[in-house]
Amino acid sequence: MLGTMLGVLKSLSLRQKSAVFLAVDLIIVPIALFCTLAIQENSFVPLASLAEFWLYIPFLMSSAAVIALALGIPQIRLNAYQIDAVLRTGLFAVLLSVAYAGLGKIASQSLLGSSQILFAIMFFLLSAGSRLVMLHIVLWLYRRDGQRAPVLIYGAGMTGTQLASALRSSKSVEVVAFVDDSKPLQGLRVGGALVHAARDIPKLVAEKGIRRVILAMPSLGDAKQAQIAQRLQVLGLEVHALPSFAQLVGDEALVEKLTPISPNSLLGRDHLDREIALGGESYTGKSILVSGAGGSIGSELCRQVLSCRPARLVLYELSEFALYNIDLELKSLCEYLDTEIVPILGSVTDARQVRQVLSEHEVEVVLHAAAYKHVPLVELNPVAGVANNVLGTRTLAKEAMEAGVRRFILVSSDKAVRPSNIMGATKRLAELVIQDLSNRSTTTVFAMVRFGNVLGSSGSVIPLFQDQIARGGPVTITHDQVTRYFMTVQEAVRLVLLAGSFAEGGEVFVLDMGKPVVIRDLAQQLIEASGFAVCDDENPKGDIEIVTIGLRPGEKLHEELLIGEGMKTTPHAKILCAQEDGLSEIEIASALRGLRIAVAGGDEAALRALISQWVEGFGAQTAQDGQTRS
Repeated sequence: MLGTMLGVLKSLSLRQKSAVFLAVDLIIVPIALFCTLAIQENSFVPLASLAEFWLYIPFLMSSAAVIALALGIPQIRLNAYQIDAVLRTGLFAVLLSVAYAGLGKIASQSLLGSSQILFAIMFFLLSAGSRLVMLHIVLWLYRRDGQRAPVLIYGAGMTGTQLASALRSSKSVEVVAFVDDSKPLQGLRVGGALVHAARDIPKLVAEKGIRRVILAMPSLGDAKQAQIAQRLQVLGLEVHALPSFAQLVGDEALVEKLTPISPNSLLGRDHLDREIALGGESYTGKSILVSGAGGSIGSELCRQVLSCRPARLVLYELSEFALYNIDLELKSLCEYLDTEIVPILGSVTDARQVRQVLSEHEVEVVLHAAAYKHVPLVELNPVAGVANNVLGTRTLAKEAMEAGVRRFILVSSDKAVRPSNIMGATKRLAELVIQDLSNRSTTTVFAMVRFGNVLGSSGSVIPLFQDQIARGGPVTITHDQVTRYFMTVQEAVRLVLLAGSFAEGGEVFVLDMGKPVVIRDLAQQLIEASGFAVCDDENPKGDIEIVTIGLRPGEKLHEELLIGEGMKTTPHAKILCAQEDGLSEIEIASALRGLRIAVAGGDEAALRALISQWVEGFGAQTAQDGQTRS
């Protein structure tokens, strides 16, 4: 029934709505006259006066129609019925009372001045009141239909109060509560909504279904507003900030013309951040360990896991500085959460420490992002790369299985597919280790997530290009035809979390990332987006040149995401599951034994020989790249 009424309201045209408002005002005319006569006779049913004045009604209604149309009152929208509209209604009442007096003179009836004033007052009150009643009925219908989104206003001062007043007549949003850090305001009712303390926000979100918060504190500095916004975003809330009046009118100095480049514009495909469901229920209330928590992927994993409200988040990190930064950031975001943040300074290669941490903190989920990932550095330091990426993964995964951890998700790379460099080979060996443990585990679900280059991560090509552009160039690329798959760090982390939520054991998850991006095109985009022109044969007067320096050791022209051909679908259309063969338990044991001996002896030649033996395509790809460079 309510839905039908709301549907009828929505179907009315502006002309039809104006006709309804005019009809209401015309109906109010005889009611106002009746009330005036009743007050004058001090009777609920003024029969004597009605018999004398009934002929006034059609003439008054005709006059009302003419005056209303002349003043444009029927065209005033309900949600725009403010002071100006009230003043127009007052003028409407005054003019109608003049018409009432004129009719009395025409009919040769002497009307008391009080009768005209009383009629004007009654008509004004009924007309203005009818608008308010109709507005509340319409808003009630929208509210009952569930189409008004509940909104929380942070800041109950003048700006917040004015905002609430402006939104009161909105059909799309409803202000359900205020939050303010000022204790004198807490507990008061402002603009029809109660003012709460900041600590009540999680409770308000749960009870009222709030998904959006508006920061109505333009006097606060940008840094303070950013801190509040971050804490709110951890709760999964969409945060908007009102600009100051000076910003609105343009009095404040504008920022220099430096427009940040959106990573979305560099992907060569649609951004999938919002398309990938989070799968947060798999992490809510659990004890979760993130290895490499201070890195680009690890820190974003921590932020997004925190929004799932885990009971405990263990930050496992080798770098003291990186651990300090992420711990400081996350603890500032936990003001409205009950999550315990546990920073652990240590290495995944330390079996004793790993065992102690998993046991002491009752870890249920491990997200393994700790790895040496910079291709040239690992190429020059293969012993450290193998020790951390392969043997460290084996240590952490084995201890997790023995500790009864429920899920273990390895963050891998597209460079693990037929790798041409040591870093990619170590990631492939780490995958083989996880596949082996998955085949033998009865308690822990092991899975891997493989994705391409992450835009803006440390050591990625985007910051390098931006730095070169800032210094005036040239921008260096390794080959004119080199291509890479790219994704944002948000996409990468959502993929990890979602894969972890529906992994059953041994899967290699990959994201459908569309077509690979040509690096030269990417460099040109960044140069042009920075306001410069590319200097080349076609434009010799350009600003910045793109220079080809040749492929680096171990670098491939084109990266791949899959080793085999078989692919399975998953519960999400954009995420696929690769079907890839691993090594047998005996082969894995033999490979690990050889790697440990080579690492212990610092024997790089032996490491390369072992990698060529156990990693598919490593030797052949290296030889092929050597021919390409020559």
